[in-house]
Amino acid sequence: MTCPLIANLDTVRVTRLDSCGRPVCGEDNGFVFDCVASIAANPNVDDGDDISYKAANGRQCGFKKGCPTFNGYDLEINFFSVSPEFIEITTGNPVVFGFDGKPIGYDDCSVQCKTGFALEFWAEVLGDDVCEATGTGGAFLYYLLPWVTNGLLGDLEIGSEAVTLQLTGATRTGGGWGVGPYDVMPIDAAGTAGPMLTPVGSACHRRTFLTSVAPPEAICDYTPVAGDLCLAS
Repeated sequence: MTCPLIANLDTVRVTRLDSCGRPVCGEDNGFVFDCVASIAANPNVDDGDDISYKAANGRQCGFKKGCPTFNGYDLEINFFSVSPEFIEITTGNPVVFGFDGKPIGYDDCSVQCKTGFALEFWAEVLGDDVCEATGTGGAFLYYLLPWVTNGLLGDLEIGSEAVTLQLTGATRTGGGWGVGPYDVMPIDAAGTAGPMLTPVGSACHRRTFLTSVAPPEAICDYTPVAGDLCLAS
C-alpha cells in the first residue's frame, strides 16, 4: 500500500492493568466504545541543557546542544458517553450500582497512580489500493499506548450545549503488555487474526501499525480480557 491516508477515529478500547502494568484478566476488565470526539497524545520532552564555551573576549569557542529526554505522552481523551465502566477502568474510582446490580454512575474520589490502563484505538485508512493491498474489506491504523497512569476527569460544564467530558493521563514505560491479550493483526498470508508478533519494547510508550483486522464491536459495556496471555499467567 502506498501513502495511506488516515481518516476518522473509529473505535476505542481500554484494558485494566495491575500495578506492574500487566493486563488484568477476567470478565470486567475491558471496555469498548466509539462515542469519542478526539484523542491527543502530546509529547512530554525535557529539552536538556545547552553548553556554551565562551572566551574572556566574548567569542564562543564551542557549543554543545542539550540532548532532549522524552518523558512520554500527556494524554487527552474527549468523549461524549458518560459510561461508568469506562471511567472506573481509566480512573480507578468506584462505580455506583442500581438495584439490579448494573452500573448507573460513578464516584470521584482520588487519582489512582499505582495502577492504570492500556489504550487502543483504530482509525480508518483511505486509499485506492487499500482493499487490494490487504486482501480484505479495508484497513485500519492501529494505535497502542500500553501503559497509561494518573487517569483524571477534567472540567465538567452542563448547559445548553452538547456536553463533552475530558480524561487526562500520562504514559509510562515498562509494564507487562507484551504482545497483548487480543487479536489485532494478521499472523499469516491467509489473514488469520492473532496477537502482535513482537512484544512492545520496555522503553516504548506507543506502537502504531497498519492492520487489516477490524476493531472490536463497540458495545459500551464491560468486555472480558482473555487469550493466550491470560492462560500463560
